[in-house]
Amino acid sequence: MTPADLSRLLYRRARADDALCLGVLAIQVFMDTYATGGVRPSVAREVLGAYSTAACAAWLERSDCSVEVAELDGHLVGFSQTTLGAEHALAPAGAPAELLRLYVQQPFIGKGIGSALLRSAEHNAVEAGAQVFWLTAWVHNQRARAFYASQGYMDHGQTWFEFEGERHENRLFAKVLAR
Repeated sequence: MTPADLSRLLYRRARADDALCLGVLAIQVFMDTYATGGVRPSVAREVLGAYSTAACAAWLERSDCSVEVAELDGHLVGFSQTTLGAEHALAPAGAPAELLRLYVQQPFIGKGIGSALLRSAEHNAVEAGAQVFWLTAWVHNQRARAFYASQGYMDHGQTWFEFEGERHENRLFAKVLAR
């Protein structure tokens, strides 16, 4: 990706007509990150349920949810999803918001897209009254854990992502937001 390509990136709030592409992008990034050893039925069901077009359309209709996209020449290459008011026992005190997802397609990692999406999500959370922004990162996703630490997020401890009776260890990262 050249500097000229980067100049064509558009960051914007997701629209209802983005639901299909959001779902496919989310599936691709999820599988590239979490299913590196292959696909088993529980993972397939989780992915198809969480990232169906209907599920993504539902995110976009929620008043407590904000989805921002990175678009290059009409193609979605990344997105962030924030939930306002989402609480977690490990998060610091203050009006909370959760960065539920920050997904960037593999060829675009390391180009500043994730950082730009994160800054936008933080800004939008502050504008909505949030004081604390938190997220969870899978313990085996070293790249994500290092990225959030480099962005000023502190590790607040162990938490779990659960589906179909499986438990996957995560770490909760949080940052106090400045107004």
